[in-house]
Parts: sequence; C-alpha cells; structure tokens
Amino acid sequence: MTHLLDDAHLAVPLGTGCRLGSHRVVEPKGALPQAAWRIDNTPRAYANEILCEVESLNVDSASFKQISEQCAGDPVRIGAHILATVDARGKQHNPHTGSGGMFVGRVLEIGPALAARDDIAVGDRIASLVSLTLTPLHLDSVAGIDLVTGQVHVRGKAILFESGIYARLPDDLPSDVALAVLDVAGAPAQVRRLAREGQTVCIIGADGKSGLLACAQARDRVGPSGRVIGIVPAADTEGAQLLLAHDYVDQLAVADARDALALLQVLPAALPELADLVVNCVNVAGTELSSILCCKDDGTVYFFSMATSFTAAALGAEGIGKDVNMMVGNGYAKGHASVALQTLRDHPAIKEYFVSRYSRVGSS
Repeated sequence: MTHLLDDAHLAVPLGTGCRLGSHRVVEPKGALPQAAWRIDNTPRAYANEILCEVESLNVDSASFKQISEQCAGDPVRIGAHILATVDARGKQHNPHTGSGGMFVGRVLEIGPALAARDDIAVGDRIASLVSLTLTPLHLDSVAGIDLVTGQVHVRGKAILFESGIYARLPDDLPSDVALAVLDVAGAPAQVRRLAREGQTVCIIGADGKSGLLACAQARDRVGPSGRVIGIVPAADTEGAQLLLAHDYVDQLAVADARDALALLQVLPAALPELADLVVNCVNVAGTELSSILCCKDDGTVYFFSMATSFTAAALGAEGIGKDVNMMVGNGYAKGHASVALQTLRDHPAIKEYFVSRYSRVGSS
C-alpha cells in the first residue's frame, strides 16, 4: 500500500488538521474527503484524529452487489478489487455506485486535541458511523469475504476525523450483527421520525436488512389503525416469510420494483389508497418511479437506497404529475445507532434472523 508520508517523516508529530478532513485530500485540491478522488490514507493520527485498527468492512449493499457481479461472485477477485480501490483512492469508494459502507475496529490512538472526549477510549471496539467514501483506509490484506452479508474481514487501519461519528459496540450482540444493524441505522431512525399513527407506510425491499428494521419501526409507529405494506421481489425468501409470520406487514406484494408497469398491476390490491410514506430500501437501480407511484400526493418518499438516481426521481415525478416530497437517504440521524440497536432488541424474531444470518462463529 502507498504511504504518502515517507519514513523520514514518521517521527515528526503531526499537527492539527481540518475538523472535516480536508487536510487529507490529495486530488482534487479544495475538495472535502467524500467528494475527493484520492485521499491520504497514511495510518498516523493528526492531533484531532482517531486512529483505529480495522477488523471488518461492511460494504454497502448496492456497492457489494455491483462489485460481486463485476467479479463473477469470486471472493478472491472481490478481495483484490477492494484492495485495488483502496490503493488507488485511499478509501473504499466505489466509482460505479458512489457508495462505500462502514467499518468495525479497535481504537489505537486518540489525538491529543480530542483527549477530553469521554465517550471513547483507547482499546474500545467501535463501529464507524460515517461512510467509507470519506474514511482514510489503509489495508494490509483481505482475510475473508462473506458473499451473503457483504462483510469483508480485513487487516488494516482507518482514520476518523474530528467531525466523524462512531458507536461503541454493544455487549449484548455479536459484533458482526451490530455491524449489520449499524450499517443501515438511518432507515429505522428516519421511519421513526416520519411515520405517524394511522398512516399507511409502504416499504420497497421489505425483506432486506434495512427493510426489516424499517417495517418493525413502521409497525410500532402507525399503530392498530395504520397499515404497513411490504413490496418484495419474491414471497419465499426468509425475510419475507418472517414479515408475514410475525405481522410486521398487513400485506406483502410481490413485484420487481424496476418494472413500474408491472408494479402498477399489483397496486390496486396492495395499496388502494396509496401510501402516506414510501421507504425505498432496495440495492438495485431503476426503482425510483415505482417508489413515487406508490405514494399519494403530498406524501413522502424516503430514498434510503444508495442505488437511487435523484435525477430519475425528480424527472420521473414531474413526468407523471406527482406532487410528493422526496428525501435523500441521509444515513445519519441523531440517535440513529441507539434507535436501530433498540429496534433489534425490541423485536425478537428480527433479532433471531439477524443473529442467524450475520453472526460468524467466534465473533464477539
């Protein structure tokens, strides 16, 4: 891996950098780290940075799907692809999807300018709550790939900027399960904010990990007078069956959300009055128009999916004369980590599913 500081400089203490990380930007100058093509991934902490040892990356679903397809599902090729991306860019930033993911690791060093923080200590195991698209990442090797979950087990180091957010890993959940939940923490937290008692909420991609947590929050928020509708590509998946068996949805509609005309065929039965809130949790492109079609005028469409084209969403709504509020899928909401983890704890069936799917033998 390329270090941008040579050995002669390693003994020189680093000063204080920009709290947003602009001091790490290599190309183009003047950009912030997320927008930059390349950042400095030298694994040394500035005075206002946190250096972490990285154990696992949770590559976001849209990005992992694209990488896996490009590499024909070969774990060796996927690992090499991720190493090449990080080597070229200093971060895990998929140039095709524009998305990244998050990491789990252990705190190695806290810069002296951040020493007063009381929510973190050297040795703590944490999950980053900022995207890998802006996180300086230095990988020595890829130790393993989980093709089902999109988790990549690595040896390496990462930097958190002063503005970066993180969460200590909980003691009551395996770390891989916590990582899976925290990776999609924005979805249940935003549904908790947006859904109201008596409303109809439609979750597209309801049987995925963000979809399941979103359905659980929607069920809690709309109450007995509201309705939760799930849209899934197939009814026989484990996630879809869980939703039906435990009444997380009032109805499950089977449709490929990439085919807006096909979705229109199932809407009269599934959503006769359309939804007050539509949450898009898919990991494929081309579902913008279907999401908008499910929403009533003056309703809200929350695009949590990183595969969303906001140009397609805006022009699609205009083209079919839909006056809906559209929200960018901000993965951060205040308190989202605690909301997501508590959602899992409050719903034993979903917790059992996450543990069975995401927990590795021996993970702590």
